[in-house]
Amino acid sequence: MNTQQVTTSQQVHRRIETLANHVLVSNNSRSEELYDQKIFHHCPSQASLSVHCTSGNSNQKPINKTSSSSTTNNTNKMTSIFGTIPMAPRDPILGLNESFKEDSSPNKVNLGVGAYRTEEGKPMVLSVVRKVEQMILDQNLDKEYIPQDGLEAFRKVSPKLMFGFDCKAIEEGRVVCVQSISGTGALRLGVEFIAKFLPPGTALYVSNPTWSNHIQICQSAGVPVGYYRYFDSKTNGLAFDDMIHDLKTIPNKSVILLHACAHNPTGVDPTPEQWSVIADVIQQKGHFTFFDSAYQGFASGDLDKDAFAIRMFVDRGIEMMASQSYAKNFGLYGERIGALNFVVSNPETAKQIQSQMKVIVRCLYSSPSLQGARIVAMTLNSPELFQLWKKELVMMSDRIKEMRQLLFDALQKRGTPGKWTHILEQIGMFSFTGLQKKHVQVLIEKYHIYLTDNGRISMCGLNRKNVDYVADAIDYVVRNC
Repeated sequence: MNTQQVTTSQQVHRRIETLANHVLVSNNSRSEELYDQKIFHHCPSQASLSVHCTSGNSNQKPINKTSSSSTTNNTNKMTSIFGTIPMAPRDPILGLNESFKEDSSPNKVNLGVGAYRTEEGKPMVLSVVRKVEQMILDQNLDKEYIPQDGLEAFRKVSPKLMFGFDCKAIEEGRVVCVQSISGTGALRLGVEFIAKFLPPGTALYVSNPTWSNHIQICQSAGVPVGYYRYFDSKTNGLAFDDMIHDLKTIPNKSVILLHACAHNPTGVDPTPEQWSVIADVIQQKGHFTFFDSAYQGFASGDLDKDAFAIRMFVDRGIEMMASQSYAKNFGLYGERIGALNFVVSNPETAKQIQSQMKVIVRCLYSSPSLQGARIVAMTLNSPELFQLWKKELVMMSDRIKEMRQLLFDALQKRGTPGKWTHILEQIGMFSFTGLQKKHVQVLIEKYHIYLTDNGRISMCGLNRKNVDYVADAIDYVVRNC
């Protein structure tokens, strides 16, 4: 063996010893994989190796590795300081979508999806969004940080969409707008504000039922949650008298969360006359209103109609917070663009709130995202793009209404037991069918139709190809379960 061969052999064995030490120190299954992959990679000609390395431990036995037989010892795994953390339960909505994706049935239907789908069951990017994205690309705009409270062009126009382009409160400087991480982020900012600036122990009252994340957001920020009755399971409609009774009983100056339109999960909204009575009680009790507006224009196809309740409250001088989401009405689900708005009694208070919200944002995520804000701002500030967007809103809303009608007609045709007119009377993406948990279980297990345990379905998951299949399944479970 010449000198070069001896040197190379020594280097290889030193490399083997180093890697073996690494195995002993790490003492986990990943390190054993490293041993297999790296030691034999560096010394492929060695069919059998015995490496003795104490690594500071005189009691450590040699490691024997052979190409024909090897035993991996996983009994002494490293203990993690995070080992006591329990597995979190699946989110009731997102977990449902995961189960749907894992299902191999060709007949599967996802009625839990909280996003618009085409007649072909596909996601859709609005043509106005594609057009604006190209405009942004052509202008070669930068990707710099934006202020804590958001893109200025967005903050100026977003409140106008919600409160009206001729809103007096905006003209008087009594409106605060903070760009947020979509609607969920807006809600979290609002709850953080409650926790920081309202009296300790102030509770936020939500409808029963409500979107489950409302409750989780409050709990994570340490804000107590209270409830007021909302849904009548006997009529599948609004329990208006119960709601008013509870709003009157709740302690004065409480925070009341109201769904601006297309109530989630029920799809049941108050009438204009009922909204007026609700506003009366809010004023009499001195309650502070927190509106959640996730579906403006998407619910009815009419931007002004879907903002009726919010604008009526503003006109009556009721101070409020209002969260705003552009996920559904712009199809910007992944861009995470929204806003938290305040309407207050004077400009000085508005400036104080704006300053404090910047501090809250700075601690949570420092600066919001840019692309979605640009898309919304450019669309709302262009008469041509604004009209194109409104046409697409009507198209999406009309398809949802059509699916409601088709499902109702299919159930009527089959003579499915029960009254199903509530499917037509409810509004927006979701319908509270009245199906019980036992029905839902069979729909999922037997028919591969996915919906939440409370019987809520997304009308966006229906199309002309699957509506009869869904109607057959509903008819079966109602008759047999």
